[in-house]
Amino acid sequence: MESPLRILFLCTGNSCRSQMAEGWARHLKSGVIEAYSAGIETHGLNPLAVKVMAEAGVDISNHRSKHVKEVMDIPFDYVVTVCGHANENCPFFPGKTKVVHVGFDDPPALAKDAATEDDGLNVYRRVRDEIRQFVESLPESLPAK
Repeated sequence: MESPLRILFLCTGNSCRSQMAEGWARHLKSGVIEAYSAGIETHGLNPLAVKVMAEAGVDISNHRSKHVKEVMDIPFDYVVTVCGHANENCPFFPGKTKVVHVGFDDPPALAKDAATEDDGLNVYRRVRDEIRQFVESLPESLPAK
């Protein structure tokens, strides 16, 4: 049996999008993908990300915001940057790690001006669902190593 692909989902603060991606990968692809998430910085776990993931049946409440330096010793097959800032500031990963960028909107930034709390949550829900669609396409949608 082939060992699972090690994939790091990398974002700026490891608070929302990368956490959602890790949660979906663990939930949907646990036999195929060994998922991790980290950030260029650490901003803490976003409670609204936890809330909308729970609505979809995925518990990420025990995740924590990790700095990319904490996972640099793991030999990743892929690093998927999920925001432009992380893509532009992605550190060098040694070995055969392939870096791929798949950007998603930033829910906290878009939701901060929402008229109602539910309007704000709908932004998180939309991005959650977009990330789910991407994770469902893995590993086939990744470029060949």
